[in-house]
Amino acid sequence: MLGHLPHLAGRPLAFLDSLSGHGDVVRVRMGTRTAHVVSHPALVRRVLTDRRSFDRSGVLYEKVRALLGNGLATCPNAEHRDQRRALQPAFHPSLMDRYAAVMTAETAALTARWRPGAVVDVTEEAFRLTTAVAVRTLFSAGIAPGAAEELREALEVLLRGVYTRVVAPAVDRAPSPSRRRYRRALTRWRTGVAAIVAAYRAAGVDHGDALSLLLAVRDEHGRALSDVELGDQVATLVLAGAETTSSVVAWALRLLADHPGATARLHGELDTVLAGDPVTGVDLPRLPYTRDVVREALRLYPPAWAITRTATRETELAGKVLPPGSVVICCLYLLHRRPELFPDPARFDPGRWAGADVPRDAWLPFGLGATKCVGDVFGSTEAGLAIAAIASRWRLTPVSPRPPRPVPRIVLSPGPQPMRLAER
Repeated sequence: MLGHLPHLAGRPLAFLDSLSGHGDVVRVRMGTRTAHVVSHPALVRRVLTDRRSFDRSGVLYEKVRALLGNGLATCPNAEHRDQRRALQPAFHPSLMDRYAAVMTAETAALTARWRPGAVVDVTEEAFRLTTAVAVRTLFSAGIAPGAAEELREALEVLLRGVYTRVVAPAVDRAPSPSRRRYRRALTRWRTGVAAIVAAYRAAGVDHGDALSLLLAVRDEHGRALSDVELGDQVATLVLAGAETTSSVVAWALRLLADHPGATARLHGELDTVLAGDPVTGVDLPRLPYTRDVVREALRLYPPAWAITRTATRETELAGKVLPPGSVVICCLYLLHRRPELFPDPARFDPGRWAGADVPRDAWLPFGLGATKCVGDVFGSTEAGLAIAAIASRWRLTPVSPRPPRPVPRIVLSPGPQPMRLAER
């Protein structure tokens, strides 16, 4: 009756690893529903770029829209072009220096609270960092620390709960403490975002940040975004700027801690290039190994580990005929671990990227095609700066040698990672 739900809910990565020997299209059952998992690069490209045959609809998108609204990350194909055009100015290259300054300042503020010998949860610290960056780049006018913390706490509850609702929608129909927590968090999230949007609109001041840019957007008919539309886009940007990047930083710090050789090479690059100075955005082009650490962490643990699409018409995929309504899961986690694309694929090896001729469509951590993540450069820059700032001054040692157990949620995030701090 449950099909593969227990595996997807409890140990999703172990379950996905077991699929690689079953072909390029693998049918799995989620209760009474069926989904088709694909990980071959040509099939992933077909599903993500054939917008006439596959759309962003179905149970997953319904549940995520309940959290984020109908923003860029969740809207159907028909609305995506206009929404992307509205958000694109917030990620213009001319703004990246300003964003990088915020990223380095927030990393310095976070690590200033660290003390040698103390133990911190690296996953939690990474989430605090990227949430603070998202808030400051979105709302440079500032919001009260209490309001920011309330948003962060609500987002944490929602991100844990939405994955459960995707794989087991029935949980919303059964009264339980977790359902009440989820609904309270959703109310706090929506109320908080609406208050920020209303305050900006009432002030009528251009702060030069992402929300001010969105307030100035007009469509071809001269219409501004409504409060609901602004709230949906703000939710999308906070999720993209906080949850996805924090998972990359958290995974990278753990992978480095478990691989002393890679850490020594990273330290050598940082010591040579930075010479003891704090890292800035202009330093990143001179830190190729740091960049490759980020790329390798994104390969092994892509935040968007499973991207779903729903067939809108009868279509053929690798010889299988899929009727309309069929759910297809493009598993980037498995794509990035195919041995014919990446030799010894489970090994953490940032050095594999130096001069590597990576096959087309082999590495897709930000998606592909028209719906590729609009904040890919933003996220990569933030992850690189955070790792460089932390690794140049701190050595982190896991309290437990056991590998972290990924937390089942939409973004592939590690679970709690207590690490002991030591100054370099």
